[in-house]
Amino acid sequence: MHNLDTDWEDLWDQFDERRYLNAKKWRIGDDPYKLYAFNQRESERISSNRAVPDTRHLRCTLLVYCADLPPTSIIITFHNEARSTLLRTIRSVLNRTPMNLIQEIILVDDFSNDPDDCSQLIKLPKVKCIRNTERQGLVRSRIRGASVAQGTTLTFLDSHCEVNRDWLQPLLHRVKEDYTRVVCPVIDIISLDNFNYIESAAELRGGFDWSLHFQWEQLSPEQKARRLDPTEPIRTPIIAGGLFVMDKSWFEYLGKYDTDMDIWGGENFEISFRVWMCGGSLEIVPCSRVGHVFRKKHPYVFPDGNANTYIKNTKRTAEVWMDEYKQYYYAARPFALERPFGNVESRLELRKNLHCQSFKWYLENVYPELRVPNDSSIQKGTIRQRQKCLESQRQRNTEIYNLRLSPCVKIKGEDAKSQIWAFTYTQQILQEELCLSVVTIFPGAPVVLVLCKNGDDRQQWTKTGSRIEHIASHLCLDTDMFGDGSENGREIVVNPCESSLMSQHWDLVSS
Repeated sequence: MHNLDTDWEDLWDQFDERRYLNAKKWRIGDDPYKLYAFNQRESERISSNRAVPDTRHLRCTLLVYCADLPPTSIIITFHNEARSTLLRTIRSVLNRTPMNLIQEIILVDDFSNDPDDCSQLIKLPKVKCIRNTERQGLVRSRIRGASVAQGTTLTFLDSHCEVNRDWLQPLLHRVKEDYTRVVCPVIDIISLDNFNYIESAAELRGGFDWSLHFQWEQLSPEQKARRLDPTEPIRTPIIAGGLFVMDKSWFEYLGKYDTDMDIWGGENFEISFRVWMCGGSLEIVPCSRVGHVFRKKHPYVFPDGNANTYIKNTKRTAEVWMDEYKQYYYAARPFALERPFGNVESRLELRKNLHCQSFKWYLENVYPELRVPNDSSIQKGTIRQRQKCLESQRQRNTEIYNLRLSPCVKIKGEDAKSQIWAFTYTQQILQEELCLSVVTIFPGAPVVLVLCKNGDDRQQWTKTGSRIEHIASHLCLDTDMFGDGSENGREIVVNPCESSLMSQHWDLVSS
C-alpha cells in the first residue's frame, strides 16, 4: 500500500486554495460583519489549517476506543457560508480525524448564490457536493444528505465549526455500544469577532423553558456530585441541534426529521422529544470537543420572517409531542394560538406506530427540573386609557417598533392587531414575539418593545388595581406629555406610582 500522506499532498495541490478564497475576499471599506454576521476579515486572516487548543479534560487522553469503529458519513449543510469558515471546517475534519473513520464528507449546498462555493471543494479528499435547486432549509437539506450517505452512522456538523483532537472516536464508540444513543460533542466557542477558540464549560447540558426556547444549563449540585468521572457522558433533555452523531438506520426508523419544518429553528426540540419518547437517549460526550461560531443574528433571510418560522416549527412540535402540556407552550407564546402550522397527521401517525411514551413520561423521567406552572391562563386584550389604546407601530423600513397611545379601533368588529396585548404567567406583556421593556429604570424612562426573553427582569410587570407596575423598579406605566403638549405627543414611560394620576390608570379589556 503506498503512502497515503503523499496522496494527500497531491490532492491539496490540485485544490487552489488561494484562488478559492480570493474570489470572495472581504474588500477594504466594506463592513466585515455585513454578509455573514461574523467578522469576515478576521476569518480570512486565519489559516484554514490552524491549530486549536486541546480543551479536553486530561483524563480523556487515557481512554481507549474500539479499534473497529465503523466509518461515518459527515454531513454539512450550508447556505451562503463564508468560504474561509467552510474550508476551515472541512480542513479541521481532515486534519483531526483518522482517515479510516471518514466514509465521506457530504456537503449539501442549500441553493447558495454561488454554486462554486461547494462545487470547487470536491477536489478535496473524501468531499462530495450536492446542491439543492431551490432553498429547502436545514431539515430537508439534512435529510437529502442522509439519503445518499453510505456510512452506517451519520455525523451532522455546521458549516462554521472546527473539530478538536480525537473528537470523533468517543462519539462513534458510544453509538457502537448502543445504536439508540444520539450523541453530541461539547461545543466550544469560536469568537465571532476575533475567531479565538474558547473552551466552554464541560458540565453543561441542554434545557429549555415552556416557550420552547433553548438554553444551556448547569448540572445540579446533585448531578455533579454523582459524576465521579469527568469523562463520563452527560444525559441531556435536549440537544442544541447543530452537531450530533446518530446511527443511520435508527435515524430512518425514528422518522428522520419533520420535513414540513422551514429553514431553521425548533427542529432540535422535535428530534429530541422523539428520540427520548420513542426508545432512545441523548447525551453529551465530554471527551469530544467541537468549536462553533455562535452568531448574534442570522445573516440570511427567512422567507417567512425569522420569528414566524420559529413559531411554526415549535408549534408543530408542541402539537405532535407535548400532549396536554402544550397549553403551557401556548400560555408562554399566546400569539402562537392563531398561527398556521400545516398538517401534522403523518407525524402523529409516526408517533403512534413507534409506540412512543407520553410527554408526562418525558417530564418525569428525562426533565423533572422543568417546573410545570400553576397557571396557564392567557389574558389577552386591549390596554386602555379612556378612549385610547396602547398600540405598537413599526418604524418605516425597519424592524423597530414604537409604542404610542392611539384611539381604540375595531376592524370588522375585532380589535386592531397592533392594539392587542397578552399578559402571561411569566409576567410579560407581549404582542407576537415582542415584550414591553425598559432600557433604564429611572423615572421618566421610555418603555420600549423588544424581543421577549424569559427571566429578564426588565420585561416583568404586574397589574395591581388599575396600575401596571414594573416589578424590578416599582415604577408604573405612565404617559408623558412632550413637545407641544398636544394629546398626540404622549410618550409611554415609567414613573413613580401615584394612584391619583389618570395617566397611570389602565384597563385591560379582554378581546
